[in-house]
Amino acid sequence: MKLIFAGTPEFAAQALAAIVDVGHEVALVLTQPDRPAGRGMALQPSPVKKFALEKGLPVFQPLSLKDAEAQARVAAVGAEVMVVAAYGLILPQVVLDMPRLGCINIHGSLLPRWRGAAPIQRALLAGDAETGVCIMQMEAGLDTGPVLLRGAFSIESDDTSATLHDRLAALGARLVVEALGKLPLPAEAQTADGVTYAHKIEKAEALIDWHKSAIELDRHIRAFNPFPGAQVLFKGQTIKLWQASAVAGDGEIGQVLAVDRNQLLVACGDGALAIRELQKAGGKRLPVQQFLAGNAVRVGDRFDLPG
Repeated sequence: MKLIFAGTPEFAAQALAAIVDVGHEVALVLTQPDRPAGRGMALQPSPVKKFALEKGLPVFQPLSLKDAEAQARVAAVGAEVMVVAAYGLILPQVVLDMPRLGCINIHGSLLPRWRGAAPIQRALLAGDAETGVCIMQMEAGLDTGPVLLRGAFSIESDDTSATLHDRLAALGARLVVEALGKLPLPAEAQTADGVTYAHKIEKAEALIDWHKSAIELDRHIRAFNPFPGAQVLFKGQTIKLWQASAVAGDGEIGQVLAVDRNQLLVACGDGALAIRELQKAGGKRLPVQQFLAGNAVRVGDRFDLPG
């Protein structure tokens, strides 16, 4: 099948690789313009662009798909379908209508729950029991189109955004290949019940509020791993928390209840958080024992409370 692929991050690159592997003709790859990254802030290609160039696929990086020149480039391909995965640009209706079979999107949630930009993190923050991938026929609304295929799996108690991302990317790659092999597929309209929006993650959300329950804070830490990292303040210094779990405990909110070589126990609004891996600003991620070797934390100390 002759198609256009539109995507930017690693999540999308895995889907593109799967599509290429089964022999579809990828006539054009759309991806975001190169962005500055790293210490030198040099321009870096997206994971999708890197893969496309390795495979000798034509790449197009428009700033927008709303201008006539960009639209003409897409229309000239004569694609049967466009596959979209975490592309990052809005597709106007004229572009959605170009391919004979329309545009299909790989979305990392069980629609209509968690439409929008950050479904993985929002599912973890909310304590959802399961998540999955929907292959959706795109329309003008934000993730509102009918679903062609869906797959689901349970969210485990130790899942982070990183582990969920990898599982969802693999599932999305498999499902989109299956969908392409069966097009046109019957479409299931999304229900009006259960609609939630996964708003973009803001760095300000990373700060932990010790007034919340230990269970909520455990989810918070896992949701913000790897980006941007859950943050706490201790004696005015920012520390990131990478591994922790909710346990029984009671004390003044934010107070250190116990310190040993394996964990710091900190009182929360309900229960306590057993912290096992931390990172001081400018430092490395360290297990508690190594962190304590260079940072004094004692029973009775208190983490700063927000506000």
